Amino acid sequence: MKYSNFMEVTFKAISVNEGFARVCVASFCVQLNPSVDEITDIKTAVSEAVTNCVVHAYPTFVKGDVTLRCELENDVVTILVSDKGVGIKDVEKAREPFYTSKPSAERSGMGFTVMESFMDSVQVESNSFGTSVKMSKRISASACNVAG
Repeated sequence: MKYSNFMEVTFKAISVNEGFARVCVASFCVQLNPSVDEITDIKTAVSEAVTNCVVHAYPTFVKGDVTLRCELENDVVTILVSDKGVGIKDVEKAREPFYTSKPSAERSGMGFTVMESFMDSVQVESNSFGTSVKMSKRISASACNVAG
């Protein structure tokens, strides 16, 4: 049986909305009946992606928006976190473990590494008009019990 659903929400790039994003995605993914470990992995990856938007996308005091889109297709969840900020100058460098563009802000430089550890795939696109992080994860077949 084919199953498909999606949701999208936009919010300000401020730190309190990181928790909001986690709850939105977790609540939406419940319809696939994920394990506790799977939902924890997804929430952690979303947390890192949204935090990157909050910390890096809008360097001035005027904060822009973050868009969070979550798609379910059969047993796969795909999450897109995007901003319209300053972009990442060197995506490959930014994906290296421990690299941070803000060492004075005591950042660990592990955001992309964490996302890649908890999700099946992570794709990053960035230019001077913003950044998009697309992540996907297959929910275990034993967990999936989608209501049609």
